[in-house]
Amino acid sequence: MTHSLRQTALPDLPPHVIVPTYDRAALSTGIVHLGIGAFHRAHQAAYTEAALQAGDLRWGILGVSLRSPDTRDALHPQDGLYTLSIRDAKGDRPQVIGAVRDVVVAPEDPCGVVAAMANPSVKIVSLTVTEKGYCHDPATGTLREDHPDIVHDLNQHLEPKSAPGFIVSALAKRRSAGIPPFTVLCCDNLPANGKTVRRVVTRFAELLDADLAAFIAEHVAFPCTMVDRIVPATTDDDRTRITDQLGLRDAWPVMTEPFTQWVIEDHFPQGRPDWGLLGAEFTRDVAPYELMKLRLLNGSHSCIAYLGYLAGYETVADTMSDRHFARFIRGLMDAEVSPVLAAPPGADVEAYKSALIQRFHNPALKHRTWQIAMDGSQKIPQRWLGTIRECLAKDIAFPRLALGIAAWMRYVSGTDEIDQPIDVRDPLADKLRERAATAENDPEKLAYALLQMDMIFGHDFIKDPRFVDAVTWALAGLMQMGAKNAVKKLAADL
Repeated sequence: MTHSLRQTALPDLPPHVIVPTYDRAALSTGIVHLGIGAFHRAHQAAYTEAALQAGDLRWGILGVSLRSPDTRDALHPQDGLYTLSIRDAKGDRPQVIGAVRDVVVAPEDPCGVVAAMANPSVKIVSLTVTEKGYCHDPATGTLREDHPDIVHDLNQHLEPKSAPGFIVSALAKRRSAGIPPFTVLCCDNLPANGKTVRRVVTRFAELLDADLAAFIAEHVAFPCTMVDRIVPATTDDDRTRITDQLGLRDAWPVMTEPFTQWVIEDHFPQGRPDWGLLGAEFTRDVAPYELMKLRLLNGSHSCIAYLGYLAGYETVADTMSDRHFARFIRGLMDAEVSPVLAAPPGADVEAYKSALIQRFHNPALKHRTWQIAMDGSQKIPQRWLGTIRECLAKDIAFPRLALGIAAWMRYVSGTDEIDQPIDVRDPLADKLRERAATAENDPEKLAYALLQMDMIFGHDFIKDPRFVDAVTWALAGLMQMGAKNAVKKLAADL
């Protein structure tokens, strides 16, 4: 019988496995992280681990799951430990991460979570709750006041459900106790993410208490960030592989790539870990880095996801092994994104694009197209529509992005190219499927039905015949010839 990974088992691990060398029992909880999924454990927790290894033990992490108990149930028996495996064609480089002191499940004890966030030792509350977790309108960046979780939290603010609800409740508790506010650190792919979360949180507070909203607006820091690391969902094969490497069972390891980037607006009134030890970059203006990553990496990823899935490719690497897809994605970057991209000062955009293509080809990651395709209604405004809006303003053609939107439309209709059902995971999945059903497989009707959804596309796109015609034409071609041939034709034609 294979024993589980635990603190007492660390000395028995093979010498090539990196393990915590600091005293985990001496850790203080300096960070509460909302949304403790695979990305946080492969990214921010790894940066924090470097600071702990350097001897600054103030920054232990309390992970909070806002929905599922899965991460808590997996990590509790392991004393919060898990394996981060950096994986490429050369093999795996495993490291045991000890930064997570504990994991709690918010629905089981919301008051306890608020109390933990109000503890004076907590200086930072960070978040990776995905775009949909902010209960906002992705087209406008404003709080959705009719969101069910927001309605609940406004009526029962002492037992919140939403990320904004927890943040405001904890800040109110700290304010009442005379404890300085924590810094709110968003690590999700939102445009101007710190400013967006400030707007959402402040508006929620305003609906509860105008004085509290004014306090938050004046005293709470919401630094902007840009995060980048590809983190596929963990599979049973991954668990088996890690068990073989460690000689111990790890129920919840995380796989990732060698590349990692974190650009942070350096505004932390209560202090922060030295994340620079792992290479974090601190700057006054994150926006150019964020835009470059959102439009080049995330925008390309979404095109790969929808078109690759419809073409029958399971992973990003499988998709990019098709030379027509690889040419299509490089063409998307070169001809549609780059001409309207304001790059960071001194950035080598050509080298960045080449590095992205290389990362997408990494055969060891097994990043599933279906995983990236989740929550498209929340991602499209950030990843595609800003680029398209600027292309329209400069009269630049965008056939590849139009085909990406067409593939998303086909995907959310719920059946693939061989009439098999698609498991569409999206907060608007039911509405999208209902609208698609009324189109009766007519590309013009389908495009018009979905482009009318102003919570995704706003009010301007449906009024621009250049956009509507480009998407409709792309959708007609996609439905006629299939994703693989549509990409092949477009890659050859341009």
